[in-house]
Amino acid sequence: MAPRMLVCRDALRDVVLCGRAESLSDAALVGVLVAECSEDAGRAVLDAHPIPDGFWRLTAEDLMLLPGVGPAGAARLLACLEMSRRASSWPAASRPVVSTAEDVVALCATQMRGLDREHFWALALNTKNQLLRMVEISVGSLNASIVHPRELYKEAVRLSAASVVVVHNHPSGDPTPSGADVQLTRRLVRAGEVLGIELLDHVVIGDGGSFASIREMGAM
Repeated sequence: MAPRMLVCRDALRDVVLCGRAESLSDAALVGVLVAECSEDAGRAVLDAHPIPDGFWRLTAEDLMLLPGVGPAGAARLLACLEMSRRASSWPAASRPVVSTAEDVVALCATQMRGLDREHFWALALNTKNQLLRMVEISVGSLNASIVHPRELYKEAVRLSAASVVVVHNHPSGDPTPSGADVQLTRRLVRAGEVLGIELLDHVVIGDGGSFASIREMGAM
């Protein structure tokens, strides 16, 4: 794969920590793992053991023969490769399926219990309504969440989501959607239509397991 972006050595780790790892070259990513963010060391690994076949057959001995790669770096890279192997074999059935508002509450209510601010989350789903990831989009005030469609759909696009469900809590304990909640939902629906990512529901969670589904209310 051709390098996507060259970054000075001291900045590589910051790029990864800022959630922009996809912008780095293969060599830079390997360098982050094996040699304290040395792209040169990463390039040496890939030159000697090209992706895909050579890379997946790496051993600790192979790595530590290369300049700039010590036991700690070799262990990090080999652990990363093993996790990648395991992730590729994890069954899709292990992902929760989100088909109803009750499914949303089961996933989110415990984590939202007792929060004193409105937290707005997105559940990114695949084509089978299986959960890809739950992402916090914003944290608002005591009685309002501030959400822009671009923040929601930026994450959905990044995760290749087929659809999304959004959910937020009402610290007051009353899950009745406000007029602003309904207006936001309709705005998000329109934005999703443009991008081809369906907004399936907007669920508001209150106290004691109470909730309201804006879709079930017919207000979307």
